[in-house]
Amino acid sequence: MDVREGATLSFVIRIWIEESSPAPGNVRWRGHITHVPSGRRRYLQALPEIVAFIAPYVEQTGHGPTGGES
Repeated sequence: MDVREGATLSFVIRIWIEESSPAPGNVRWRGHITHVPSGRRRYLQALPEIVAFIAPYVEQTGHGPTGGES
């Protein structure tokens, strides 16, 4: 895959685990993701929210699920 500067997307993702109860394995992911060029930030309560935040930026490049390439 030829990665050109114009097709590069930059994000900073910070995630951590919060224990929601004393029961073992009962944890929640928290965090935030920032789109570097715009500074737009979204706070997260679940890992799938990372994909939901990034997807529109990828689709704008024409290389996403709706852009013909996955």
